[in-house]
Amino acid sequence: MVAENRRARFNYEIGETFEAGIALTGSEVKSLRSGKATIAESYADAKGGELWLVNANIPEYLQAGPYNNHTPKRPRRLLLHEREIDKMSAAVDREGMTIVPLKLYFNERGRAKVELAIARGKKLHDKRDTEKKRSWDREKGRLMRLKG
Repeated sequence: MVAENRRARFNYEIGETFEAGIALTGSEVKSLRSGKATIAESYADAKGGELWLVNANIPEYLQAGPYNNHTPKRPRRLLLHEREIDKMSAAVDREGMTIVPLKLYFNERGRAKVELAIARGKKLHDKRDTEKKRSWDREKGRLMRLKG
């Protein structure tokens, strides 16, 4: 696991999830392997029949030279099947849906992957309900441990 978007589950109702490859340069892969990446404020966008990861921050790799390095917040192409891209872009065209990255990781073959989800933004009262339920579950666990 390189990066995780923990706020996504709080800010969005997560629907269907997909695993996508990501097209990276060499210095980006080295920077990811050192564990320095953030996807908290990023999202995926469909343009021209392709899906792009926008606003994901992969910092420059310090050992790479100034001409071999990458731009930290450049859009990165996501590798998915065409029917998956069509399904996701159709969901985005509907009201309130967005494509949110949940995790950035390396699979067992050493390939960089992104877990994407089709999500709908939560309203403020939904966020309050989620926080209230989480708090009650925590308190319930404490009470059960004390009694049992």
